[in-house]
Amino acid sequence: MKRLLPLMIALAVLVGVLSSTAFIVRERDYALVFALGEVKKVISEPGLYFKLPPPFQNVVTLDKRLLTIDVQEAERIQTSEKKNLLIDSFVKWRIEDPRLFYVTFGGNERAARERLQALIRDGLNAAVNVRTVKDVVSLERAAVMNQVLNSVVSRAKPLGVEIVDVRLKRIEFAPEISESVYRRMESERLQVANETRAKGAAESERIRAEADREREQILAEAYGRAQAVMGEGDAKAAGIYAKAYGEDLGFYSFYKSLEGYRAAFGKPNDLLVVDPSSDFFKYLKSPTGK
Repeated sequence: MKRLLPLMIALAVLVGVLSSTAFIVRERDYALVFALGEVKKVISEPGLYFKLPPPFQNVVTLDKRLLTIDVQEAERIQTSEKKNLLIDSFVKWRIEDPRLFYVTFGGNERAARERLQALIRDGLNAAVNVRTVKDVVSLERAAVMNQVLNSVVSRAKPLGVEIVDVRLKRIEFAPEISESVYRRMESERLQVANETRAKGAAESERIRAEADREREQILAEAYGRAQAVMGEGDAKAAGIYAKAYGEDLGFYSFYKSLEGYRAAFGKPNDLLVVDPSSDFFKYLKSPTGK
C-alpha cells in the first residue's frame, strides 16, 4: 500500500497537468490562446487542442454566433421639423475578428453591445435629423434603415464586429406632440372628406340635370310621335268616313241627325223650344226624312 501511494500521487499530478493543457473548442465559439497576456493563437475550428499549462498559457472563448441587440428603450430622435420621435430598433451582429474584438473590448460582450447601441443612436440622429416626420414614417423609411446600416457597418468594422442588419421596429411621436399631430391629421382628413362630399354633390346635381334634360327630350320626341300617329289615324278615319258616306248620302244625313238627337236629348231635364216642323225633326216623322 505504501508503494502504491507515490504512484497514485504521480498519476493524479499527471492527470491534472494533462487536463490543464487540453481544451475543446465548440462549433459556436472562437478560442484565443494567451501566453503571458498576449494573444498567440486564434482558433475558429471546433475540436480538441493542447496548450501549455497555466500560467504559461490560458484560453479565452468568444461567441461566434449571430447575436442580436434588441433595444428595449426607444431612442428620442428629432426630425428636421424639430419634432421628437421615439424609435425602437434591433441589430443583428457577430464577431468578425476575435483578436481585434478582444483588444477593443477585453472580451466583454456587454461593453460591445453598449458601444454598438451608441453607434446606432448616432446613425439614427444623422439619418432622421435631415428628414421630416412623413419621410421617416412612410416615404423614406427604407432609406433611413439603409443609411443607419451603412453608417454602423463602417464604424463597427475597426472594432472587429460585423453588422449583418439594422431594422426599425416602431416609430412613434413623443407624448408631448402626439395630441397636436393627431388633431392636425384629423383636421386634414376632415378637409379631404368635405372636399369629397362637395365634389359628390356637384356630380350628383350634374347627373340629375342631365337626366332631366334627357327626360324632357324623350317626352318631347314621344309627344311628337304620338301627335303624328294621331294625325295619321284621324286622316285615315276621315277618309274612311268620307268614302262610306259618299256611297249613301241619305244614310249619312240620317246618321248625323241621330247624333244630333243624342246630343240634344241626352239629359232628362233638357228643355227645347223649337218648331216641330223644322228640318231638325224630319227623321222623327219619317225614316226617309220626307
